[in-house]
Amino acid sequence: MSDMRVGHGYDIHRLVPSRPLMLGGVEIESEVGLLGHSDGDAVLHALTDALLGAAGLGDIGEHFPDTDPQFAGASSDRFLTRARQLLAADGYRIVNADLTIIAERPRLGPVKVEIRRNVAALLEVSEDRVAVKARTREGLGAVGRGEAIETHAVVLIERAKA
Repeated sequence: MSDMRVGHGYDIHRLVPSRPLMLGGVEIESEVGLLGHSDGDAVLHALTDALLGAAGLGDIGEHFPDTDPQFAGASSDRFLTRARQLLAADGYRIVNADLTIIAERPRLGPVKVEIRRNVAALLEVSEDRVAVKARTREGLGAVGRGEAIETHAVVLIERAKA
């Protein structure tokens, strides 16, 4: 018998000039980046939330509050790595992760493979256990106007029972 759990994470950040654009731990060439207390990586934030939620371990704000100066400008791979460690300590393994990035700009097709590779490495799973999809909002809302990027993450985790 095994204990399987699903987690969902969501994040959205405003695009602003003079910041690097980090998605999935990959710096993407762009004239705008994501505003955030940390590096603003909406992909890793959503994924961290999905993992924590699946294991019943709270959310990213509880573990890495944006009011804590130690996380100012922090690389979001730090958050994801810590979430993975917390799951492992609780006996969970990551089965798979499915990510959807919603953005009008920049076009993400050319970097999806690199994001997938990096996320798999951070999760310590094979690349075939990570899916990265990119969509647009077809001009609708803040994301559609190119003012923000949003991300959804769904994960499946499993804890083996004795």
